[in-house]
Amino acid sequence: MFHSHIAIQTADFDVSQELAALRAGDARIGAVCCFVGTVRDRNDGSAVASMELEHYPGMTEKSIAGIVAQARERFEIYGARVIHRVGLLAPEAQIVLVAVSSAHRGQSFLACEYLMDYLKTQAPFWKKEQTPEGARWVDARVCDDEALARWEQS
Repeated sequence: MFHSHIAIQTADFDVSQELAALRAGDARIGAVCCFVGTVRDRNDGSAVASMELEHYPGMTEKSIAGIVAQARERFEIYGARVIHRVGLLAPEAQIVLVAVSSAHRGQSFLACEYLMDYLKTQAPFWKKEQTPEGARWVDARVCDDEALARWEQS
């Protein structure tokens, strides 16, 4: 039995509640890996006052569901939770949660990293930062593309 939950929301999330939901009632679980991404106060040498995230409702959830399905085929995992916030966020705010459960830590670590690498590069989100120089759209970083490429080679 595989459990997944995908949410795109403006509201913040409680990591401990999400991890409890991921683990609930599944005695097979021996490992949970979790990644939480937050808004930084600096990027590319400039101060960041806020970040605004946009998405295409429906299409974004479908894209993430596909990424989760790929992770399930590739790794021995029992469940995954992906929560991504949209809207206007201040530095230190939580943006994304990726949590994965499995029998052993290795599969959870790999699947969590895989999901995050695909989210950073393939999920349809657009980020705009407010800086002292004005608003700017955030492009994917070369290191994000390099991280994704290693999964395609293995």
